[in-house]
Amino acid sequence: MSSNLQMKILAKETAIYGVSSIVGKFLNWLLVPLYTYVLQQQSDYGIVTNLYAWTALLLVILTYGMETGFFRFANKEGENSQTVYSTSLIALFTTSLLFALACVIWRIPIANELGYPTHSEFIALLGIVVAMDAFASIPFAYLRYKKRPLQFAILKLLFVFLNIALNLFFLVLCPKIQDWTIISSWYNPDYGVGYVFVANIMATAIQTLCLLPSMIEGFRNEPKAIDQEPRTIFSWQLLRQMLRYSLPLLVLGVCGIMNQTLDRILFPFFYDGADAQAQLGIYGACFKVAMVMMMFTQAFRYAYEPFVFAKHKDKKSVEAYADAMKYYIIFSYMILLGMIFYLDLLKFIIAPSYWEGLKVVPVVLWTYIFQGVYFNLSFWYKLTDKTQWGAYFSIIGVVITFALQAIFVPRIGYMASASSSTVCYLVIMLLSYFVGRKHLEIPYDIRRIGIYTLIVVTLLAGYYALAHFLPINEWTKMGIGTILLIIYCAIFYRLDGKALIKKK
Repeated sequence: MSSNLQMKILAKETAIYGVSSIVGKFLNWLLVPLYTYVLQQQSDYGIVTNLYAWTALLLVILTYGMETGFFRFANKEGENSQTVYSTSLIALFTTSLLFALACVIWRIPIANELGYPTHSEFIALLGIVVAMDAFASIPFAYLRYKKRPLQFAILKLLFVFLNIALNLFFLVLCPKIQDWTIISSWYNPDYGVGYVFVANIMATAIQTLCLLPSMIEGFRNEPKAIDQEPRTIFSWQLLRQMLRYSLPLLVLGVCGIMNQTLDRILFPFFYDGADAQAQLGIYGACFKVAMVMMMFTQAFRYAYEPFVFAKHKDKKSVEAYADAMKYYIIFSYMILLGMIFYLDLLKFIIAPSYWEGLKVVPVVLWTYIFQGVYFNLSFWYKLTDKTQWGAYFSIIGVVITFALQAIFVPRIGYMASASSSTVCYLVIMLLSYFVGRKHLEIPYDIRRIGIYTLIVVTLLAGYYALAHFLPINEWTKMGIGTILLIIYCAIFYRLDGKALIKKK
């Protein structure tokens, strides 16, 4: 299969997965204005920001690299993909169940340690949510492996719509009808932010139930011939092999998610002021404004990961990897410019009381770009089974993130939190590139990527210079930004866009 055709298949699957990733996350994104406008205090959103950062970290721990391990072994010669699937399901179910029980049993001491002594039920609720999400990661990976992006998208969107509907019900509708007997019998208007977690567990439970047919499929025995022996449902030997492959990825994943979430996990511990939760709420809300970049990166990842493992035996596939990297960066830069140029419009997503934190948005956007590039580069050690390198890079990233936050958060607050992640991903991105060249040679078009980077930096410098030195209003700034964005798109069309459109 030619590189051009591979790019078209990748683009098609990225678009379909984008329905669940981009549209889904966009709809979830709309919960940000709901929370910032409806929740009584900035500290309430600080609680949401802090606890969901913890859940993101715990989710990575509970999946322990098995999602990537599933793709690796399902595509490996000599392995039965269905056995790989059922073994993964049983392993994840067991560990997830044990974790959920632990969170319920020890919710009080955990809540005391995290600073929520009066709301230990938050720990139990989110523990169950994390457990269900961890278990569901394998059925969702199975749908991607089976090339069922539409089913994947529908189930992801189902959760989003349910979560939004339940949030609207608890936070908007119930306060208006709380006097109704059927509502007043159970609704507590003072519970406030707690209903965010109640809505989450209800939506997650329904989504998990909808995955049951895909789970059952993993245990179904469909022999190709009458005399064929039934396949193995669970293999200890296979599980050990998968764990040997995946456990380094666990270190990588834990360190990677720590690089993404330590800013919100550690902020209350490092910040000197009494309003730590309020400041965290401001930072968390503005952080969400930059999520458009993350949406694009996630959609690309969903399609790119199975694509890479399925095509790694093709000697010409390295050309496709290089093209994918180039176009990922090009379109990421386009989103970056659009977000920065129209930030004066996007700021209305959050309540005005949070606007003081908007200065972190450009920093977070660069973080997402470096993170996406690092993800693309990471496949050299996954394809060569040298996953320990990913662990090394991630550990370095954690050290950088932790050190920068410990030093600068007490001095400059959440700007240090945002900047530490940017520096972290820039460093490990460069390390992965230079080390990876020695193990798997991929002809990345560094010259062309460098040209686009220089163009973006020049456009941003011009934009900020004009905005700073000229007495212009917000609408004029957006007009200037529009012109600069058109210039970038025109350059892209001239250099690569025209050729991309003509590819057959």
